[in-house]
Amino acid sequence: MRIAVDAMGGDNAPLEVIEGASQAADELGVDLLVAGLPGAVQPLLDRHPKLVLVPCTQVIGMDEHPAQAVRSKPDSSMSVCARLCKEGRADGWISAGNSGAIMATALFVQGRIRGVERPALGSIIPTRNGFAYFLDVGANVDSKPEYLVQFAAMGAVYAREMMGRTEPRVALLSNGEEEGKGDELVREATKRLKGTLKGFVGNVEPKDIFNAKADVVVADGFVGNVSIKMAEATADFLFRSLREEIPRTTRGKIGGLLIRKDVQQLRNRIDWREFGGAPLLGIDGVAVIAHGRSDARAIKNAIRVTREAVQNQLVGKIRAEVGR
Repeated sequence: MRIAVDAMGGDNAPLEVIEGASQAADELGVDLLVAGLPGAVQPLLDRHPKLVLVPCTQVIGMDEHPAQAVRSKPDSSMSVCARLCKEGRADGWISAGNSGAIMATALFVQGRIRGVERPALGSIIPTRNGFAYFLDVGANVDSKPEYLVQFAAMGAVYAREMMGRTEPRVALLSNGEEEGKGDELVREATKRLKGTLKGFVGNVEPKDIFNAKADVVVADGFVGNVSIKMAEATADFLFRSLREEIPRTTRGKIGGLLIRKDVQQLRNRIDWREFGGAPLLGIDGVAVIAHGRSDARAIKNAIRVTREAVQNQLVGKIRAEVGR
């Protein structure tokens, strides 16, 4: 298997991207092509002989307008990765760069699965007894009921093929469990999903996500993006507060030593770096978006997610179930 990696994408590129790619090459048994500016990337590859440089001449910045940047920079590191997949020279690609530009690149170069209205971006969410899949977390800030219906169907495929849930429970995120709750978008999507999607369990509130009441939780991209960022910020705040408060007293220091291992295990279970990245569902090929703050560990895990999506034939199974 061969995976393309955008060496120029993310706050810590290219150093952490190259380091993570090297770890993936050693541990995951995949061949890796890294797309980047030769002057910035080639010196780093001298210490990582398993990585192969595919040169580009342009880079899309984090603050650039996605569609405009993709059109005006056809030889960007993102476009090079997507073309490698389109041409069959790579099986999938990942980037930690501008997420809007990643989606635009995937759409322009690889295209959508026929019949899919809009691609969706999901995220793994830790729950009290495992994990759930939450989408859309930012690919579509303005959604229609038919989009949410397709997100639910694609999310169910992801849960079966990538998470091993043979009969995934699918729910819509709302401000109440009752069927009449939610805005017009949620209420209409609920009507369409009832009786048409096997495993649809209705609405869930935010607290129900972490209580594992559904395997797949669906929201429009605006609500999903705000929700996931709030969850990440809350977790960071709690752990930062613990680090600051516990050492303030002798009793706290002793207690901190006693619980350090357990706290670290908990932190690892909810650490976004362990989840790596998320495939863009609905794209006619494997394209994985990693967090913009990804370090080497996150990049390695994003490559792992890409490998699993290819191995599990995720795109083909979404095409068979949702496309037409």
